[in-house]
This record gives sequence, structure tokens and C-alpha cells, in this order.
Amino acid sequence: MKLIKTAIPDLLIIEPKVFGDDRGFFFESFNRRRFAEQTGRDVDFVQDNHSRSAKNVLRGLHYQIQHPQAKLVRVVQGAVLDVAVDIRKNSPTFGQHVSTELSAENKVMLWIPEGFAHGFLTLTETAEFLYKTTDYWFPEHERCIRWDDPTIAVNWKLKAAPLVSVKDVQGKSLGTAELFT
Repeated sequence: MKLIKTAIPDLLIIEPKVFGDDRGFFFESFNRRRFAEQTGRDVDFVQDNHSRSAKNVLRGLHYQIQHPQAKLVRVVQGAVLDVAVDIRKNSPTFGQHVSTELSAENKVMLWIPEGFAHGFLTLTETAEFLYKTTDYWFPEHERCIRWDDPTIAVNWKLKAAPLVSVKDVQGKSLGTAELFT
């Protein structure tokens, strides 16, 4: 696997080595030892999640204030614009974000450590999104920052109004959200 540093040093784009021929392809989507060697993080994933979203569905920006989750995310069908926002108040990149396209075609993954809010926009008719997490989902600790917060100013490259859940519409601004120290 190849690690690509982003504008926020803790966020990493991961390009797996893909072996393909006329029969199809194979790639290792995660290897704990290799990941630890290359990132310095020995992670223990405890939960795998799989979501399917229709075109123009926007999910996020989500995080857990207690039991924070690091995530390794990828798309196995379709494409999304994936976004991670640094919400660690003491970080030099606080309030900054990285966005990247993840797709079944490019097989790129994004490593999102604890202390980040995360969301994505479905770019294709449907997209299936997989993410491994380092802690369990605790709904009572889940928080949401508005996807359209002008302080963060994510360019979602929208062509129409996104389909957003009630929870996401009710998200807080970066200035009023409960954040990491």
C-alpha cells in the first residue's frame, strides 16, 4: 500500500496495490502489521459498517465526543466525495478539512484518526461505503456539525440541493459544537 500525506498530516490517503488481469482484480484492503509499520499506529478495529446511499445523499459531519472512533473508509460500489474535518481545538489544523473522491474504480481509502468529523456526498446513482472503526457506535455520544457550516466552507461540488437527514439538518456549527481538546 502507498500512503499519501494530505494537507492535514494525520489524515492519510491510502492507495492499495491492486493486482488485476482479464479475470478481475485482488488487493489487500487492510494489513494490521503493514499499517502499523507505515503509520506508526497499531489499530484494533472493533466494528465494520456498510452503508448504501442514493445519488446526492449527503451524510455528516459526524463524530463521537466520547469513545472517539478512528476510521478507515472506502467505497466498494459507486463514488463519493469524502470529507474529514479536524475538530481538535489544540491542533494547528483545527477547523481545516480534506476532501477526496473515493470510488470502487480508484479503490482509494482514507484513514481518519480520532478527533475528526466525517461526512460524504454520493456522486453516482448509488454508492456503497465501508468503514472500519476503532470503537463501537454509541448513539448517546454521537455529535454532528452542519455539513454547510460557512466556517469550514467545504466545497461539496453540489449540482443540486443534497438529500440530508433530519439529524444532519439539526447539526451544530463549528463554533457551538462540542469539540475535542
